Amino acid sequence: MVGKLTWLYQLSKAGKLCVPAMNVNDSVTKQKFDNLYCCRESILDGLKRTTDVMFGGKQVVVCGYGEVGKGCCAALKALGAIVYITEIDPICALQACMDGFRVVKLNEVIRQVDVVITCTGNKNVVTREHLDRMKNSCIVCNMGHSNTEIDVTSLRTPELTWERVRSQVDHVIWPDGKRVVLLAEGRLLNLSCSTVPTFVLSITATTQALALIELYNAPEGRYKQDVYLLPKKMDEYVASLHLPSFDAHLTELTDDQAKYLGLNKNGPFKPNYYRY
Repeated sequence: MVGKLTWLYQLSKAGKLCVPAMNVNDSVTKQKFDNLYCCRESILDGLKRTTDVMFGGKQVVVCGYGEVGKGCCAALKALGAIVYITEIDPICALQACMDGFRVVKLNEVIRQVDVVITCTGNKNVVTREHLDRMKNSCIVCNMGHSNTEIDVTSLRTPELTWERVRSQVDHVIWPDGKRVVLLAEGRLLNLSCSTVPTFVLSITATTQALALIELYNAPEGRYKQDVYLLPKKMDEYVASLHLPSFDAHLTELTDDQAKYLGLNKNGPFKPNYYRY
């Protein structure tokens, strides 16, 4: 998704965007539920369905510590895996350190890890050089953007043999007999080998629907041919619609408290620059 949004912003910057666009992916509800909380569950679901692997004591490297990476790491750590992180962003790297993970370069651990998971939104994060150096039976999968993160094309060469073990599971066999377990041919593991909970789908669909309604009903001139974030008030509304599922009861500000904070009693409760 990151790559697609980059392309959208590039079109806007070049003046080639024909209509207003709403960036739903970076809304708080989408980021937290579709990326963090959903991936925290689907990473384990996808790996268990395809490999039946036990995670206790396994060494896992997660490439990227954004919302998706954070969700994956939390789940893996909870099951006793030894988790390493690769990151380009010093802020995300520092967060990983404070969460108890060791931040490394992929080359430093590629020979010893049992599982490699990409979550960066970039391309060629895992290259043929990395794949050549992996240990036998290393599991490789992608939780990030499209099928660009793992250089799968480089594996389709005459010297390597592909063996389909089961649906979405391939063994790529090197001439010396080494096997790398590739899941979903490098596509998104959570979409190819797992399921997305209906609760998460509800939140995502609600966010998208509200964005479309906002663009359709907005008075002429409010939105130009540019990319916009979902208004904070709508983000909060999406969250409030789903709170009854948990029998959650929000505390209401008094008039005096709202005045003290400089807020409307009905929200929005955070400025646009606030990081949840």
